[in-house]
Amino acid sequence: MTRPGADIGLAPAAARPIKRKALVLPGAGARGAYQVGVLKAIAKLSPRPAENPFQIMTGTSAGAINAAVLASRAGHFANAIAEMEQVWGGFDSSQVFRTDNWTMLKSSLHWFAAIVLGGLGIRNPKSLLDNSPLRELLVQRLPRGAITRAIDRGYVDAVAVTASAYTSARSVTFYQTRLPIEPWERVRRVGMPARISVDHLLASAAVPFVFPPVRLGGEYYGDGSMRHPAPLSAAIHLGADRLLVIGVRDERPEPAPAATVEPEFPTFGHLAGYMLDTLFLDGLYADLERLTGVNVLLSELGTERLRSSAHDWRPIDSLVILPKVDLREVAAEYVHELPRGVRALLEGVGAFSRGGMQLVSYLLFESPFTRELIAMGYRDAMAMRDELVAFLNDEPIPQLDAPSYLKKRLEQ
Repeated sequence: MTRPGADIGLAPAAARPIKRKALVLPGAGARGAYQVGVLKAIAKLSPRPAENPFQIMTGTSAGAINAAVLASRAGHFANAIAEMEQVWGGFDSSQVFRTDNWTMLKSSLHWFAAIVLGGLGIRNPKSLLDNSPLRELLVQRLPRGAITRAIDRGYVDAVAVTASAYTSARSVTFYQTRLPIEPWERVRRVGMPARISVDHLLASAAVPFVFPPVRLGGEYYGDGSMRHPAPLSAAIHLGADRLLVIGVRDERPEPAPAATVEPEFPTFGHLAGYMLDTLFLDGLYADLERLTGVNVLLSELGTERLRSSAHDWRPIDSLVILPKVDLREVAAEYVHELPRGVRALLEGVGAFSRGGMQLVSYLLFESPFTRELIAMGYRDAMAMRDELVAFLNDEPIPQLDAPSYLKKRLEQ
């Protein structure tokens, strides 16, 4: 059976080798809307928009949710993206976590009491926010067995989501595939076959302190971005030759302030946003550096492959798409869209400063903001039209194709 999406090129399949392509979606929170905008452009640029161009889909946190929902509808790629755009474009925070004033007040008082009284025993708060609405949404949008059916019918070869195990202190990538892939084990990270379910997605997106941990088997799990130093590894273990990575952060660092300038003392909101930013994306770029180093090494050695009992090193192409603007600035324009109770809670932890706006940008599940990010992702992807078409059509591309400022740093 011909794999859907395997031959989406303008030239016949025999004209060029088929590349097994993987979609890599890192953690993103509300910024996951940007990923949907990029995918919308890919559906537009695909010669056969109904066919899924990605044989492998991997994700973490909100990226895991996007990857799993897309995989469950991989039988018609363009329709799947249109449905995801409809959901993300119509979001409000109450679909992700409870936002009513009473819940916000109760959460604030609960945490305050636990801190003042030195704990409340079994009644200690489990999280800052109650994300039960997200579970309800996922149950509606991810029918039981949908991923299994998509894999069995050949619409997608493999799906993987990553979560962090609290007891065993390791990163666990749960993967579902029809390929003969053996489980893998590295230092504090493993790959484990599983039937991907709503619980796996909620576990992968259980941001520490913000959302409650999720039990899978014999232990509790939290956000997959923790203890996950190699976000590209799952796609490579599953056989990818070419990676499309959709990041959600402008990677141009701000200049260090002058020593004479009085710095702003970090608020809790600032620290929480900093933590989320670190969890979601720092490991991704460290892994891209390692991938670039392996590609350079293979090129210097003049070989296409290095195999040992533990490793199978081969050249991997990667195309990285990132926002061109600081999403904190975009979030600042839409923060007023948050429900009053959520605004009060975030303002109370100092999240409305520039530094704290990082946290807001990950929690701003409101349609004006998400629609803006979808439009932004679409524009940024269409600006890379030639690179994307070459990627999708299995044409030769640079082994690392990324914005010039990021590419320069990764190749140093």
